[in-house]
This record gives sequence, structure tokens and C-alpha cells, in this order.
Amino acid sequence: MTKSFPNFLHILASIAFITIIGAAIYEHAAVVPVWTAAPPHSLYMFQGEYGLQAANFWKPVHPVTILLLAGALFTNWRQASRKQILIVFGCYLLILVITAAYFVPELLSITTSEYSTAASQDLRSRAQTWERLSLVRLSTLLVLAVVLLHGLSAKQIKN
Repeated sequence: MTKSFPNFLHILASIAFITIIGAAIYEHAAVVPVWTAAPPHSLYMFQGEYGLQAANFWKPVHPVTILLLAGALFTNWRQASRKQILIVFGCYLLILVITAAYFVPELLSITTSEYSTAASQDLRSRAQTWERLSLVRLSTLLVLAVVLLHGLSAKQIKN
């Protein structure tokens, strides 16, 4: 294995991880404010034949990121950056477990609610809770991205 291959996998893992963050920022800026505005009326964007299918992005991007992080961890095992990659990998897996246990089921429960022009205070409250917790999750991912990039930059400074 060449000396640059571990760096290359670390860079690819960083790009994949930061892509997830970019998509989450986009959703929080452009999509979440719309569907949380007045559910169930505002949930129309998810329903019907032409409803938004965000899962088409989220389902493949996570396994790719996991594989790249695992590859970066494996190829950098004897490097000092192993610690940063391991922290990010472990925390990311934990975030995915929490996402599968709470965020996805709650989002599906809210967004598949029966359409109505009347707003539901219960759905609005649940949507706001989901949004606040999702912003905490996003903030955690941002911190983890700094950790991941620090491991990469520390290698560059050392060389």
C-alpha cells in the first residue's frame, strides 16, 4: 500500500461526511421550515405521486460514508489520525442508531399524516421538537467534521 493511499481514503471519507452535513444544512434551511409550518397542510410536499423522496439521497449516502470511514480507519490504523477517525466513526454510528430509532420513525409518522387544510397543534409541536433535536444532531456532526479534518491536517503538518 502506498503512503498516500491512507490519506486518500481519509480525504474521501471527509468529503462523504461533509456532504452529509451539507445536505442536512440544506434540508434545515429549505425543506424543514416548509413542512413544519402548518402540518398536516404543509406536509403536501411529501405526499402524492410527485412528493419529495429525500430517502433516495439518505439511504445510499450513509453506507458509502460508513465504508469510507472504515477504510480510512483501517488504512490509518498505525497513524496518529487513527484517534480522530475512530472518534468520528464511533459517534457517527451512534448518531445513525439514534436516527433509525427516533428521527426516521418520527419523521415518517409526521409526514405521512392524513392531509388536511386545518393545522394540527399536536403535529406542529412534534415537528418543532423533531427540528430542535435534529439541529442538535447537525451541530454534533459539524463538531465531528472538525475532528475528522483535524486528523487530516495534523498528518499534513507532520509530513
